[in-house]
Amino acid sequence: MTEITQTDRRLLAALKTNSRASLTELAAATKVSRATVKSHLSRLIDSGVIRRFTIETNLEDSDGVRAIMLVELQGSMSRTVIRALRQIPELSSLHSTNGAWDLVAEISADNLQGVDRVLRKIRDISGVRNSQTSLLLDVA
Repeated sequence: MTEITQTDRRLLAALKTNSRASLTELAAATKVSRATVKSHLSRLIDSGVIRRFTIETNLEDSDGVRAIMLVELQGSMSRTVIRALRQIPELSSLHSTNGAWDLVAEISADNLQGVDRVLRKIRDISGVRNSQTSLLLDVA
């Protein structure tokens, strides 16, 4: 396991704020040299601490439809199912969990028909045993 230093923690915090920041901007934010940022960033990526870079959008505020789907898997098929789920662009997040359900997926689609299409696609994946879906109506 990779040891996480204080510099690593500051770098990760800066990346969470802006994953598109340049090395120069990250160096200023972490108060270390550009070369230090580059070496720490490379080490964090190579060791798997940083698994991917992503974006945050304001599309959640649009007129689209969002849903949470709880998924039960056939145990021996979990890796295959997760690989298939990651190929569905309407899944905005996918989390493993404990309890009665194995995965929690957040679905974002343009309309109810789009959500329905995604639900059918997920339920057709070999290894998906059961699911339960709730539409997200409003922020409480």
